[in-house]
Amino acid sequence: MAVMQTKDLHSWNLSYSQARDCQKNLASKVQFISLKKQPKLIAGIDCAFSKDGKKIIAAVVVLKPPDFVPVETTTALRKVTFPYIPGLLSFREAPVCIAAVEKLKNEPDIFIIDGQGIAHPRRFGLAAHLGLFFDKPTIGCAKSRLTGTFQDPPLEKGTYTLLKDKKRTKQNTQYAIRDTKYEVIGAVVRTRTNVKPVFVSVGNKCLLKDAIKITLACTTKYRLPEPTRLAHQLVSKLKLKA
Repeated sequence: MAVMQTKDLHSWNLSYSQARDCQKNLASKVQFISLKKQPKLIAGIDCAFSKDGKKIIAAVVVLKPPDFVPVETTTALRKVTFPYIPGLLSFREAPVCIAAVEKLKNEPDIFIIDGQGIAHPRRFGLAAHLGLFFDKPTIGCAKSRLTGTFQDPPLEKGTYTLLKDKKRTKQNTQYAIRDTKYEVIGAVVRTRTNVKPVFVSVGNKCLLKDAIKITLACTTKYRLPEPTRLAHQLVSKLKLKA
């Protein structure tokens, strides 16, 4: 029997302007709070589109640290119902991710999402969106930058620099490092020596320092943290059959 309950925050049948307004409204509800306990179960989420682009597949992989023993895997398949619009990708991807999470029989303590958290023009990427639906700590760990400026971190594993963007909203500045023109929206983290960094940001219910620490703790031999790396492997296989 599934144990993971999710919230019902809004309809998915939205216009472009309604989706933007939804992001702006929900961005203020993201919680920046310190993690109190070490997570016992960590879930990674990734999704992919079928070859014809008409379907989307999501995979959730739950692992138990520190050895990252597999605990559970769930998947979901949905028809794509929202058009491709930069900055609004979570309206394409979140519904199928939620469907996969709702099948879980084990409740993760934290989610790592292949996507942005608040490192988003409206401070509300996929990891932030899902974080509110799950009401759980979530981390965005993206392969590339969506917005903001940064300096490359040193080449050694474990180093990072801050990702900054021009201040756009008042509600998030209290959680950012003080700056006259910019706010910190994430970190550029080197997870492997001499390998391209990943872009880490808060999704919900954690601080940036927590997100960096957990991302690095979950990164073993590869560039991506194990939860999202394994989720990515799974959806890559499934999309060939969709």
